[in-house]
Amino acid sequence: MAVEILMPKWGLTMKEGTVSKWLKAIGDTVTKGENLLEVETSKITNTVESPGDGTLHQIVVPEGETVPVMTILGVLAEEGETPEPRQAVVIAQEGEESSGPAPVAEKEKPKKSGFIPASPLARRLAKDWGIDLADVPATGPKGRVVEQDVRDYKDKLDATPAAPVGTAAAVYASDSAFEAAKKAGIDISLVPGTGIGAKITKADVLKAIHPSAAHLQTGRLIPGTVIPMDGMRKVIADNMMASLHNAAQLTVFVEADVTPMVELRDKLRKKHADTDLPRVSYNDIIAYAVCRALKDHPIMNSCLTDAGIELAGNVNLGIAVALEDGLVVPNVKMADVLGLMDIAVRIRELAKKARNNELGMDEIQGGTFTITNVSMIGVDGFTPILNPPETGILGVGRTREKPGVHNGQICIRTMMTLSLTFDHRVVDGAPAMSFLRTLADYLEDPLTLLG
Repeated sequence: MAVEILMPKWGLTMKEGTVSKWLKAIGDTVTKGENLLEVETSKITNTVESPGDGTLHQIVVPEGETVPVMTILGVLAEEGETPEPRQAVVIAQEGEESSGPAPVAEKEKPKKSGFIPASPLARRLAKDWGIDLADVPATGPKGRVVEQDVRDYKDKLDATPAAPVGTAAAVYASDSAFEAAKKAGIDISLVPGTGIGAKITKADVLKAIHPSAAHLQTGRLIPGTVIPMDGMRKVIADNMMASLHNAAQLTVFVEADVTPMVELRDKLRKKHADTDLPRVSYNDIIAYAVCRALKDHPIMNSCLTDAGIELAGNVNLGIAVALEDGLVVPNVKMADVLGLMDIAVRIRELAKKARNNELGMDEIQGGTFTITNVSMIGVDGFTPILNPPETGILGVGRTREKPGVHNGQICIRTMMTLSLTFDHRVVDGAPAMSFLRTLADYLEDPLTLLG
């Protein structure tokens, strides 16, 4: 029985994904659990495993295309089976209706159905060049596609001139390219195509719309440049607006005298100077203190569900990590049962994986509370936006030496502004403020963390 490969839904906020790479070619035999393809979401690239055993019979969504979750990406077939060709339709989830065909780049056209006999080298060349074997005229024995068939077909595509200038339908371009050109109000027939057979891709259209966008890669912003609102930037924008619209957010502040925390950090750095352990940072100590404060105020370690307020059993502590093109929030699982140095090690592991685009879905899902630290930028305080569906997020500002009163004397103290944004639907102001005050107390007297 044929098995459909679907665009997975990783996390509550995921709406679509991009097929970045097929790891198997049509005709390849796969087993259940074997890596089939790579899908890029708003923040990470993850691998989709085969949902069953069989042969990859059809690739419905090609590399580079973005489709909604639960869209049919491909089809597996059992030996001797010839399933009907599928289209990129969205499979309705329980309680939902199908949204119909997904916006796939290629126009469907009649093709040879079923398994396409081909030599291994022909399959490899077709995969590398993005050629569908069903389009290639076969000259090998018993209708088998051989290497030369693929090369001849590629030469034919390369020699095919771009379609005559005229209506959009006459232009050789992907649907996503047509859509991008339509939104920008430009004549797609004037855009040079760089795809196979001079096909116009979405990238070609974006390059035509934003000819100076290449300067963004060098970090130099040219006046007049229009930066495309797509990829991670667009998803972050959508998620932040949804967060503000779907939660009653309130932010409260406290200025804490963290001079004792500074002294603790310095002592710990000196203690572990000759070890392989990381140099303890303020953020590590704050993360440890947040876990303790959440245990004292469990309502802040919760989320709002359809059934009501769900209290988390453990603290999965999210740590916001700034990337060149956005922000990602991996979380330290069960941080409340870890020691300070264990948390420090885990935070650095996650930050490194985030910057190398190596995070797994489990590492960005399931967070219960988030910390976002802007101290390295030199900002005193700010109003962070909730990371749905969490109830609270802590903003950490820089430390500053200021004149203060300590033990009845005016002296220089190290001060830090902490800001807490919380969902007022879940928790009232007084309990949330009590949590923030408890956290500040821990940082002002870190020895109480041992009690």
